[in-house]
Amino acid sequence: MTKFEEKLEILPIKKIQHPVGDTKYYAAVHVKTLIAQADEEIANLKSQLQQQALPVVPECVAEWIEILKTKGLKPLKNPETYGETGFTEEKLQNIVFWISEYQEDYMRAWLDGYTVEKPQLFYLKHIDMSKSDAHLNWYLAKGTDNVLIHQGIKKGKSPKLKCILKLTQQEIDSMQTGSYEQIEVAE
Repeated sequence: MTKFEEKLEILPIKKIQHPVGDTKYYAAVHVKTLIAQADEEIANLKSQLQQQALPVVPECVAEWIEILKTKGLKPLKNPETYGETGFTEEKLQNIVFWISEYQEDYMRAWLDGYTVEKPQLFYLKHIDMSKSDAHLNWYLAKGTDNVLIHQGIKKGKSPKLKCILKLTQQEIDSMQTGSYEQIEVAE
């Protein structure tokens, strides 16, 4: 018996006598009170569910989940045996590593949904060029034909031009950036 049925059971019952047979009924005020309590409990449970944040997954894991779901495959398909994704070997290894480290988060993401992790991005400001210029700071940028160049931004201003590169820590680590200062991109 549910809580609702138990509460309903203890409510006072009135009888209406009728020639065909007696009818039992609950007083409307008692039923309304019970329904209001049930509605309150439902609202409380909904707010508890909403407070549980969705797991945060890296972009490659989000792609992986979507590919498996699109193809109707199970969540525990081994990424290393699944070559049709177009993922690089390194990306597949990153997926396997993340799933093995965060198994519960992976399964919650599969079942409940997820939020894609936004990696911290950085600008690279050229230290020497910026020191020697009284008016401009010089940032690594992308020129025409994707050639790397430096773009001057007035000192004290933020580098908001689209050509200024926003790089992840992983991308920066793969470069030789000894003469650059990393500046966090503020969203």
